[in-house]
Amino acid sequence: MILTQKRQLILLFGIFLMTGTALAQQENNSNIGMDSVIVDAPFEMPPITIPDFSAAPRLPITDFGAQPGDKESTTRAIDEAIAQAHAAGGGIVVIPAGEWLTGKIHLKSNVNLHVEEHAVLNFSEDPQDYLPPVHTTWEGMEAYNYSPLIYAFECHNVAITGKGKLHARLDVWRDWYDRPEPHMAALARLYHMAAKGVPVEERQMVGNQAHLRPQFIQFNRCENVLMTDVSISSSPFWVIHPYLSKNVVIRGVNVQAHGHNNDGVDIEMSQNVLVENSTFDQGDDAIAIKSGRNQDAWRLNTPSKNIVVRNSLIRNGHQLLAIGSELSGGVENVLIENCQLDKEIDDVMHLLFIKTNERRGGYVDNIHMRNITAGELRYGVLGIETDVLYQWRDLVPTYERRLTPIRNVHLENIRTGSVDYISQIKGNAEQPVQSVSLIDVEVDSVRGERFTNSNVDHFSFTKNE
Repeated sequence: MILTQKRQLILLFGIFLMTGTALAQQENNSNIGMDSVIVDAPFEMPPITIPDFSAAPRLPITDFGAQPGDKESTTRAIDEAIAQAHAAGGGIVVIPAGEWLTGKIHLKSNVNLHVEEHAVLNFSEDPQDYLPPVHTTWEGMEAYNYSPLIYAFECHNVAITGKGKLHARLDVWRDWYDRPEPHMAALARLYHMAAKGVPVEERQMVGNQAHLRPQFIQFNRCENVLMTDVSISSSPFWVIHPYLSKNVVIRGVNVQAHGHNNDGVDIEMSQNVLVENSTFDQGDDAIAIKSGRNQDAWRLNTPSKNIVVRNSLIRNGHQLLAIGSELSGGVENVLIENCQLDKEIDDVMHLLFIKTNERRGGYVDNIHMRNITAGELRYGVLGIETDVLYQWRDLVPTYERRLTPIRNVHLENIRTGSVDYISQIKGNAEQPVQSVSLIDVEVDSVRGERFTNSNVDHFSFTKNE
């Protein structure tokens, strides 16, 4: 084929532009360095890659017109600063000391949202500020719903840092904690759409009083994520939600949220995750590990894997670590160690609770918990249940029955106050729980039977001499 002179010029100009863009991107990306975090675990744990913004330019939102107490100017300024940092190949968007009111924040690749000490970023209670709907999730099912308050979608090299505070105003969200008939109908509608494979973009869940509350912070399909030092108070729903993400470090955060479904961290279908040196004061589980619900998770086929939680303090929460019930993608290689529960609290149900049901499928494998101290527990050290359905039992049918293999659960060096039982395992007769070991687990007293286990093979309880 012979090119005309004009077409040759157009082609050469296009190559020039592409080359210039690539070089510019390569130059701009030098703003961002990369660190590697090595984690010791009883399984093969790859190094976790996280971004280093120490050489990146700082972009105070006041330079973009942010005004304390002015939601519109602050929201716009944050958006513009994020866009400029992203376009430059990396930057730090700085929230200075003071009180700032904002709507949603959508992060972009190579951006660090930095909340300075004595800064408070207040998130609006108006649901309209979290529209248009975005591709997100509700309890393991994908949908288009209200944007999380802070949302990163398909980003790489993102961070939220600083010793300031993120706060969610709950004036409206608190009213949405109830589950009236329109809300339950919306849940059933989403469940049926997910089970039937309706495309996610057609699962529009805003309106008709569906009231599916958004997560506070969601990293959705992201890679190389860092959160350090920030304090978070109150939340419409789950607080920190890494979803389908890789290489996530959450370090030194302080979370206090006692609303409905206020888990501290929900790690879902994510891999290579470290949570450390943090404090959790929750109205629900301190740490939850999930991997999607039923057909949606079978479609995405991504386990939660290589997860370490360590050196943290739990001031309150339902469980120290909950796995499930949305675990249909599988959960494997989990270590939680060197954590303390405030001994003054007595509302913690279990240290480790694994829950599933006949609709979930998936699997749980290679779970380790060690070096934990706690006070009195409402129930026990370990709970495993294979028939947990809550309100879903009668709300929707079982489309496909899949049981969950649970195996290789190991607890060691545990100290607690009074408990109802040390372990209660309710396995499925068709799929018994396999290989559970408790080594050097000591409790002050047992209010009932020490072990109430059924349908479990190879259970051992050993005391170190």
